[in-house]
Amino acid sequence: MEKYIDLHTHSIKSDGSMTPSQVVDEAKRAGLAAMALSDHDTTDGVKEAMARGKENGIEVVPAIEFSVQSDTETHILAYYLDIDNPKLIRILEECKQTRNYRNEETCRLLNKLDFDVTMEEARAIAPNGIIGRAHFARILMDKGYTSSVKEGFKLYLENGKPAYCGVQRLKAEETVELIHECGGLSFVAHLHLIKMDDEPLKKFLGTLKEHGLSGVEGYYTEYTPEMQAKYQQMAKDMGLLISGGTDFHAAMKPHISIGTGTGNLRIPYSVLENIKTAKENMS
Repeated sequence: MEKYIDLHTHSIKSDGSMTPSQVVDEAKRAGLAAMALSDHDTTDGVKEAMARGKENGIEVVPAIEFSVQSDTETHILAYYLDIDNPKLIRILEECKQTRNYRNEETCRLLNKLDFDVTMEEARAIAPNGIIGRAHFARILMDKGYTSSVKEGFKLYLENGKPAYCGVQRLKAEETVELIHECGGLSFVAHLHLIKMDDEPLKKFLGTLKEHGLSGVEGYYTEYTPEMQAKYQQMAKDMGLLISGGTDFHAAMKPHISIGTGTGNLRIPYSVLENIKTAKENMS
């Protein structure tokens, strides 16, 4: 029987969303063989998720999703990194401070658009303290300003929209180097959101490969079949690995299901096997 995985999931710990353990349980119910909890700029839930995975028999990969400086939107996923590395812990604290500033600016921009949104409301639905755009999108939906979280992103919170703030602590190159230093493998996430034509994208990936980039996200919820084929071929041509995931955010993005995205995504276990082989070869 074919085994499937999801290497891009999030736990929001907010009203109506899931704890790390609950995300693992959801992956188990979905019939997945393995998953990675890749929360934004934090590894706080990883140990809980891994412990839960051992309890219910699903393989949990330690991971994180870094947001990096970009003219558009660039995220880098890390797998099998040492989450107790002192340098990583220090830099993640700096990322947290940058995120706090970014959230304040997002709230200010929404207020400038005449939306009645406060930081207190965002904190109320993020009791773990990690606020992101999805929380503001949730507030917009709950107050009737938009019909869905997805619409909130599309109209106001995506890159290039009026309430988007792109300030980040890390550059892409230093992020890849940090991941490598922590014993992990790095993958550029959702390539279409970088919004580069193919040749500039290849040049960008080539530069990151020189700094230790392991691969790219070859399977993703929003990829069309043509995009998926193109990005996987690009990775092959450049000697890069592929990863894959849904970008599951529980109730924050209710249109995305773990393991299958919007319904059609299926990521074979062989993708993870190749990543594990690369990890073994690093040692």
